[in-house]
Amino acid sequence: MMKKQEFKVLIDAPREKVWEVIIGKDTYPQWTAPFSEGSNVETDWKKGSKAIFHDGKGSGMVSEIAENKPNEFLSIRHLGMLQNGVEDLDSEEVKKWSGSLENYTLKDVNGKTEWTVEMDTSGEWEEYMNNTWPLAFQKAKELAEK
Repeated sequence: MMKKQEFKVLIDAPREKVWEVIIGKDTYPQWTAPFSEGSNVETDWKKGSKAIFHDGKGSGMVSEIAENKPNEFLSIRHLGMLQNGVEDLDSEEVKKWSGSLENYTLKDVNGKTEWTVEMDTSGEWEEYMNNTWPLAFQKAKELAEK
């Protein structure tokens, strides 16, 4: 069963800087490391583009960029898994959550940036996300504020 989860962080940097950290080639692996050491993404971040989020060892997620409004809104639609380098878009396990969204919204708040993450999560991942997003936010905050 899918559940909506929401996470927020206030970062003392302009939206453009925060956006760069989120999708930057050098910064993305740094702020996402709490989710998976060695994590990376292969995509051009353009709307409609495929995105492979992986751990560098052949495991990860197969997704697409559902929406991209630079410095404002990014929506990622998760479509399947990557296991041992093989895409799985059709298994029963994947069908339970295929099409789930992960949305990032950036807003100006008194000269700072509020980054909100909204995501559809299946129950067994809820606690993991609750524990891991704050760590990822902390890293993104450090990168954007320096």
